[in-house]
Amino acid sequence: MYDIIIIGGGPAGLTAATYARRAGKSVLVIEKNAFGGQITWSPKVENFPSVVSISGTELGDLFLAQAMEQGAEVELEEVISVSAGEVKTVKCLSGAEFQARALIIAAGARPRMLGLTREEELVGSGVGFCAVCDGAFYKGRPVAVNGGGNSALQDAMLLSETCSKVYLIHRRDSFRGEAKLVEALRARANVEFVLSATVTELLGDKELTGIVVEQQGRRREIAVEGLFVAVGHQPDVKAFENLIALDGQGYALSGEDCLTKTSGVFVAGDCRSKSVHQLTTAVADGSVAALAACAYLDE
Repeated sequence: MYDIIIIGGGPAGLTAATYARRAGKSVLVIEKNAFGGQITWSPKVENFPSVVSISGTELGDLFLAQAMEQGAEVELEEVISVSAGEVKTVKCLSGAEFQARALIIAAGARPRMLGLTREEELVGSGVGFCAVCDGAFYKGRPVAVNGGGNSALQDAMLLSETCSKVYLIHRRDSFRGEAKLVEALRARANVEFVLSATVTELLGDKELTGIVVEQQGRRREIAVEGLFVAVGHQPDVKAFENLIALDGQGYALSGEDCLTKTSGVFVAGDCRSKSVHQLTTAVADGSVAALAACAYLDE
């Protein structure tokens, strides 16, 4: 029996573990893939306070080391269900079960991928999902953005400030995003719209050197050094739908207090419905959720 079980070993979950341990609570962090979360995909992180430059992998390792130094326990398991009452029982794919009096769901969200050959292999080596995080590394270089919503339009706008060329690729001939953003991009000389087109191939060996798009039945090669995929995220909260309310896009409905509809269950990080999904907002959620969980246990 633990005081708190944290599901998800990314920045939000590991920050929550550190805060909860410093409050004297016993903590188990369960992660199904690799500790550190999505940030480990970033070759460089230069927007985290107090750290001038660090690789995402190194930063993820530091999050984990800090939580374990404070005494948090960790398990590599995939959670398949949780039953909640006064005691929360977490069931895993392996058959293992763990119990706690409070639960923090920090399961994150996965970027939707295009399903291309070698796409995962090139993540961090030309393929990315966050122009805010990684766009500065492509200053003066050609890049592409794939998507048709506001996120894609905003990414293209941001990249057009510093990149030599931005190709905005969308599978339709019109955008779902705001018309004002579309018009602003049309006015940028270094932005080219590639519409009714689909990315079909990634070029390059260890680093991305270009993409192949199919546009109205024709094959076109475009030389780019970066491809930002902006076709949405998939929150990883399906196993917890009995405990939390979801918004229309599948994110956990919760305010800045990180509370959920279930007593003793809290949510933190990229799986929470919010306007900004960044490393700094994830660690902020982790600290808030941990302190809320500790307050719940101390009632």
